[in-house]
Amino acid sequence: MELVEITEGKARILIPRAARIYDAPVFYNPVMALNRDLSVLALRVLSPKRVLDALSATGVRGIRYALETPAREVWLNDIKPEAFELILKNLRLNFGADAAGAGDMRELATGDRKLVATRADANGIMGRAFRYFDFIDLDPFGSPMEFLDSALRSVRRRGALGITATDTGVLCGAYRNACRRRYLAEPVRGYLCHEAGLRILLGSAVRYAAKYDLGMEVLLAYYRDHYFRAFLRLTSGAKRADKSLGELGYLYMTGKWEFEYEKSFLPTRSNAHGPMWLGPLKDKGFVEKMVELAGSELASGKSLPFLRLLSEELDVPFHYDTHVMAGAIGTTVPKVSAVIQELRELGYSATRTHFSPTSIKTTAPPSAVVDVIRVVSGR
Repeated sequence: MELVEITEGKARILIPRAARIYDAPVFYNPVMALNRDLSVLALRVLSPKRVLDALSATGVRGIRYALETPAREVWLNDIKPEAFELILKNLRLNFGADAAGAGDMRELATGDRKLVATRADANGIMGRAFRYFDFIDLDPFGSPMEFLDSALRSVRRRGALGITATDTGVLCGAYRNACRRRYLAEPVRGYLCHEAGLRILLGSAVRYAAKYDLGMEVLLAYYRDHYFRAFLRLTSGAKRADKSLGELGYLYMTGKWEFEYEKSFLPTRSNAHGPMWLGPLKDKGFVEKMVELAGSELASGKSLPFLRLLSEELDVPFHYDTHVMAGAIGTTVPKVSAVIQELRELGYSATRTHFSPTSIKTTAPPSAVVDVIRVVSGR
C-alpha cells in the first residue's frame, strides 16, 4: 500500500495513493473535511472527556479530536487490519511515539491525553464499554442504524452522539422498501426529500433512544453533499423520552408544492410520510458558539460560510422551493432574495435554507408565499 501525506486541520495524515478514493484499501474522503471541521467545533463546545471514533478508517477524525478539542481520552477503532495499521502509523506521525501494547489494542499517552487504537467490530467495542464515553461518533459508509443501539448503551446517559448517514437515496425515497426496513419510516420523493430524509433519520434515533428512557436534543442537524449529519445530546428519564417522542409526526404532500404536517405518534390519515422528527434542527446558542470557536485551522474554506448559513436559517419544519412553486402557478422564477425581502416587509420571518439554493423558510402561510411570488415575478 503506497502512502502519501496530507494535512487536514492540525493533523498530518498518511492516506493510500489511489486513482479513485473508492479504490483505496483504506477510505479517506477529502470532501468530508467540512463534516470533520464541524465535528471538531461541536466537540469544542461540548468538551467531552472520553470520545470514541467508532469507524476510524485512516484515523483522521479521531486524531483531529485529540489535537483540536478538549477531549482527554480518544479511542480510534476500525475492524479492517489495513486501517488499524494505518491508524497506528498516523498516531506515530502526529505524536512522535509508538502506541504501547500488542495485538488488537494499543495505547499511547501524550501529555495529559490518552489515545487508544483498537481493531474490532464497532458494536463489540461499544458493547464492552457500557456508559463509558461522553461522545460517540458514528460515521459509516451507508446507514448508522446497525450501530445505534450499541452506541446508546455505550454513551453516558447525558452524553452526546454524532451520526452520519450517507444512504441519502434510501432516506430520500429512491429506495422506499430499504427506508422502511432500516428506518421504519415512509420516505417522500420530490423537492422536500432532503429535509424529510434528515427528519426521518432523527426520528429513528429518537425512537431508538426512547427504549432506554432517554430523550434527545438536536444540537445541530444538516444535509450536505451526499450525506446527513446530526449532533444529538441525550437527556435522561422517561418523561424526557416522552417529550422527545412528542416531537414526532408526519408529512403530507397535498399538491405539487403544497404540504401539511402534524405532530402525532400515529398518522391520522392516509398517504403519510414518516414518522419523522418535527422539532428543531438546531440549538441556536450551540451553533453560535461553534461559529465563535471557528479558527484558521479549519480544513475547508466552505466550513465557516456553511455554518453561518445554518446559524441564520429559520428553524421551522420544511421549506418552499421558488422554482417548483413558480412552475406550478405559471409565473417566471423570482429571485430568492426578493421573495425573502417582500415577506419580511409583510411582517413574516424568512431566510434562505441550506437544503436548496432556490428555497426559503418562512413563517408565512402558503397563500402569502404564493402572493409574494406572483408580485415579485411580475415586477
